[in-house]
Amino acid sequence: MKNFSEKAKKKIITWRKRAGELFSCNKELSGITVIELVLILVIIIALLLIFKNQLVSLINSIFDRITSESAGI
Repeated sequence: MKNFSEKAKKKIITWRKRAGELFSCNKELSGITVIELVLILVIIIALLLIFKNQLVSLINSIFDRITSESAGI
């Protein structure tokens, strides 16, 4: 049983080292992905503001159609 415990400890240490290497490599890339995510959100918000009137009218017409057709059911 003692031999199994030592082998398990060695495997855990090996996996921790590998996980540490994986996360240390991704630290440099994580800043790039955050910047990309922020830029995408800014673009989406800008598009929503530009087409706000058209989107509101489209959503209102969809809900009007849903309510008028649901009354017939």
